[in-house]
Amino acid sequence: MRLSISHDTTYHYENQVRASIQYLRLTPHDSERQHVLNWQLNLPRPVRAQLDPYGNILHVLTMDEPHESIVIGAHGLVEIDEQRESEHESQSALPFLRFTRLTEADAALREFALQHCKQRRDRNALIDLMHGLNGHISYLTGSTAVETSAAEAFAGRQGVCQDHAHAFLACARSLGIPARYVSGYLLTNSDDHLASHAWAEAWLEGAWYSFDVTNCLARPERHLKLAVGRDYLDACPVRGMRRGGGTEQMHAIVEVSPLLMVQHQ
Repeated sequence: MRLSISHDTTYHYENQVRASIQYLRLTPHDSERQHVLNWQLNLPRPVRAQLDPYGNILHVLTMDEPHESIVIGAHGLVEIDEQRESEHESQSALPFLRFTRLTEADAALREFALQHCKQRRDRNALIDLMHGLNGHISYLTGSTAVETSAAEAFAGRQGVCQDHAHAFLACARSLGIPARYVSGYLLTNSDDHLASHAWAEAWLEGAWYSFDVTNCLARPERHLKLAVGRDYLDACPVRGMRRGGGTEQMHAIVEVSPLLMVQHQ
């Protein structure tokens, strides 16, 4: 399946921003499961691509002159292997055993993980965990913020895809299973869930397997991966800092649509 992506984000500021820097993880890379046919970023100025410590394609947009808005666009076409259930990588999975502030497992999360997985440490156990977290944390837009931790979302029993992913990471790591946060896009017909999405991957038997808690999907057949990391802060598509500007207003339009592959006779 081929997915067409159109993602435009506009930031407006109450006052003039003196200077800003944006870290952009908005460019997917080729893998066993996805092949980038074409991709381009529309930015206020040319920016060179680099790789971050997790192998993500990173662009750093620096605006030294005063500005009142920033427009960032990402557009492209990616072919997805819908049948592939796992991906192999040469990089070590050990960094994804470490807890972060957003993924720290408290007593409640540790007990929940053991309750659903018991002594099992296989894919079926994590699928059971995925379903359990989906039932425990109700999806509710606006119920949490980017700084909400897994423990806080779990205790409040409400959250969004970011919180679902963080809770899964906390549980998996508490069981000794490397797990990482994934940001990207989802082909969905639901008005409740945005096309920008987050899910988790766990390292099992030498490969990364996906677990989308929000949609209870253990195969990423409708997912396009942008970036990975220990948590949201490592992998979020746009993360920035600025001097001045006052209140910020952000408006994003994301469209993910399938393109049928035409077979020529």
